[in-house]
Amino acid sequence: MSVGTRVFAARLAGTVVFDPIGDHVGRVRDVVVLLRSQGPPRAVGLVVEVPGRRRVFLPLTRVTSIDAGQVISTGLLNMRRFEQRASETLVIGELLDRRVELTDGSGEATIVDVALEQQRSRDWLVTRLFVRRQPAGKGLALRRRGETLLIDAHEVKTLAGGAAQGAELMLASYEGMKPADLADVLHDLGATRQLEVASALDNDRLADVLEELPEDDQVAILSALGLNRAADVLDVMQPDDAADLLSELPVEQAAELLELMEPEEARDVRRLLAYEENTAGGLMTTEPVVLPPETTIAAALAHIRRQDLPPALASMVFVVRPPLETPTGRFLGAVHFQRLLREAPHEAIGALVDTEIERVTADAPLSQLTRLLATYNLLALPVVDEERRLLGAVSVDDVLDHLLPEDWRENDAEDTDRAMTAQMEAGRG
Repeated sequence: MSVGTRVFAARLAGTVVFDPIGDHVGRVRDVVVLLRSQGPPRAVGLVVEVPGRRRVFLPLTRVTSIDAGQVISTGLLNMRRFEQRASETLVIGELLDRRVELTDGSGEATIVDVALEQQRSRDWLVTRLFVRRQPAGKGLALRRRGETLLIDAHEVKTLAGGAAQGAELMLASYEGMKPADLADVLHDLGATRQLEVASALDNDRLADVLEELPEDDQVAILSALGLNRAADVLDVMQPDDAADLLSELPVEQAAELLELMEPEEARDVRRLLAYEENTAGGLMTTEPVVLPPETTIAAALAHIRRQDLPPALASMVFVVRPPLETPTGRFLGAVHFQRLLREAPHEAIGALVDTEIERVTADAPLSQLTRLLATYNLLALPVVDEERRLLGAVSVDDVLDHLLPEDWRENDAEDTDRAMTAQMEAGRG
């Protein structure tokens, strides 16, 4: 890597990291810099996402080459989860979209990208900023976005602190990322930046991400959104996830949010909140795929193709007598996805119903659900009442969420494995 190499942080995000023999190590997710009172910021390392969605720190002293589309490391990688220190700043997570004041007195600009250059000392410094100048005047600001400039880092008054930050550029760099991965990114951000990024997500995307975050993060974000926005997000969450989140809030706040939610969504959530947490009723969703027996196979397959349907719930269709909204009419059984694929599209699903499928009542404990899912290789279980009406379905992912330690999203994989093993051993006892 020659001295004088210049790389831009936003373009570096997502770049593959290889070891010296060409094996894929991970992908760059951010750049760690130290902001200094004197002199330009110094870059000290990369945040690299390795298999298992763990983010680790790769010192720039262990980077031998940064070229288009790849980073080559020495192969020495500390697999301890990256934890940001108080003196460190994340370029993508905290600097991009930050508004800064220009030293020439011409006003403010927004940081679009940050250029890093290697010096003769082998240090990496933030030498240049690609910024977008704020248009002068409200009317003008509405008509154009402002000119872009490549300026020296010392041409802004300070990179520390700064005006309110947007999140558009950061979200663009993570476009296409799975909700669970984006949740990991948000969890690693500071509280202020976390809320800025969460607020910039649309309701559907934010709902998906919230479902993957630890409870503390969920509560902090939802509480800071404002009641109306929070209610809109709860409306598009899975009812069981919304109920779990509301149960973590103060009673008065939860009641207020329920009043602001859509009546049909709030009704389902209220039903779930009435059940004990570690029972089938507390774990189930009220929105599985529910169809009458005269539905054709082609129509049933169209229902389970829905993009918003979790894979576990798409594994089977629950067949009932009307009404189809839970609690339904009499539960007849289920048709498995694979069976639908083997039969003619015009056939009615009523002829394919598995009437012997295991079902549970709302008070069934977590241990019973686990045994049934494992014994019969199921991805979901129907939950019925005394009159055999379908109340909802418990999916395997909801059961796993409750079997894992409460902080499993925050632990390293090795810590989670140890905790799971201990829990399983305790269960055998």
